[in-house]
Amino acid sequence: MTLEIYPLGEMLGAEIRGLDPSQPIPRDDQQALNRALQNNLVLIIRGFPLTDPELISYSRVFGELDPPGPNPYGETLLPDYPELNVISNVIEKGRPIGNLGAGEAVWHADLTYVDQPPKAGVLHALELPPAGGNTYFANMYAAYEALTDALKSRIQGLSAIHDAAHNSAGMLRKGYGECTDVRQTPGARHPLVRTATATGRKALFLGRRPHSYIPGLELEESEALLDQLWAHATQPRFAFSHEWRVADTLIWNNLSVLHRRDAFDSAARRILHRAQIRGDELIL
Repeated sequence: MTLEIYPLGEMLGAEIRGLDPSQPIPRDDQQALNRALQNNLVLIIRGFPLTDPELISYSRVFGELDPPGPNPYGETLLPDYPELNVISNVIEKGRPIGNLGAGEAVWHADLTYVDQPPKAGVLHALELPPAGGNTYFANMYAAYEALTDALKSRIQGLSAIHDAAHNSAGMLRKGYGECTDVRQTPGARHPLVRTATATGRKALFLGRRPHSYIPGLELEESEALLDQLWAHATQPRFAFSHEWRVADTLIWNNLSVLHRRDAFDSAARRILHRAQIRGDELIL
């Protein structure tokens, strides 16, 4: 099989063909995959069902695995494979088998509330609803480059607090209480503008909108500026939509895109297994 890369969207996204992710991947193809991820930000491989060990092995092509962040239930969802997370709305024996449920997940990047967020995420589809649940990605390089010079100048040097207390579905994580003053939000502080270590390109780095705050600004000024940046960054012109099929495996550059999921019928089953790649750089 010969590895081929087919761009899918104008702003980001590419399909990988000629590669079986369940098999050991030659070094040259590993390097090609990592270059493709850097260039396209989102990669898709279709039609190869993966066991959990195979998903773990494929994910390691992109770097060291990072264990999942804390979930609202306070327990490991896959005890035999603690490197993986479960994204699901399914409830068995009265308990959820995964995170996020069936609601609409807002635009976000993963685990940006830590000092070195994961650099990539890998998601493999096991069961899907008949409609809905699509995932959207927005290119934060393109979003930054499209800002006016005045807005680029205004946000240079500013940081934001990235909320650690809630997940992307708005659920409170175990061990946290609700914070009524966003200026006291728990979580890491990251620059609004990230410079990629490998390329020197600048990208917006926004994390999640709820509970965010820009230290040093009055609360109303912070809210207005964040609203302006989020409205700009999540425009359809910067985005790519992925319509899931069972056995799709998707990887994205967590530091350079935002993503969100459509709502779907809560009575339908949706199960995906997820790995994340450990971050190897501070956000500068």
